[in-house]
Amino acid sequence: MCGRYYYGDETEWDMRRIVSYVDDQINWNRKGDIHPSELATVVTGKKPGFAAEDMRWGFPSYQSKQLMINARSETALEKKSFSDSVMKRRCIIMAKHFYEWDRNRNKVTFTWPESPSIYMAGFYNRYEDGDRFIILTTEANESMSPVHDRMPLILAENQLEDWIYEDGMVRDFLRQGSPMLTREQEFEQLTLF
Repeated sequence: MCGRYYYGDETEWDMRRIVSYVDDQINWNRKGDIHPSELATVVTGKKPGFAAEDMRWGFPSYQSKQLMINARSETALEKKSFSDSVMKRRCIIMAKHFYEWDRNRNKVTFTWPESPSIYMAGFYNRYEDGDRFIILTTEANESMSPVHDRMPLILAENQLEDWIYEDGMVRDFLRQGSPMLTREQEFEQLTLF
């Protein structure tokens, strides 16, 4: 799962490196923790080449007042509210790191040391108040499972173009796992024997 992530100067520089079109409305001064329901800059393929656009995080739920912020990669194509967006409106959510909370409610930070950014797979849809995105999640690997059973579906940089443009590869991406991440937390409960 992913319920908060960090977007900083390094992430902005990396995004500017890979995009060829930037929406004039983007607020590049928006830095720090990104929470559900907030505007965030994501990468799409609406123009020739990658585009940077601002969207709000989370789809409105038709059954409750809560936002849908994540979607399971294993079942996203089966869900009526997600399938069309996953097939036609994919995006990349870039972060320096993301957070998850362990069972004792301690905040844990996850980074990917092999990359300047974490490239999270997502998709978006248009609503009355503008475009909104969701982050895809997959089963947690060994780096994440001590903290949570889900993690973002993370792409390598050489997969970004195929994720955005190759509709025929979507099912393969949704079945792949995420790379091993590094985790850090300020306080860790120690067990005494």
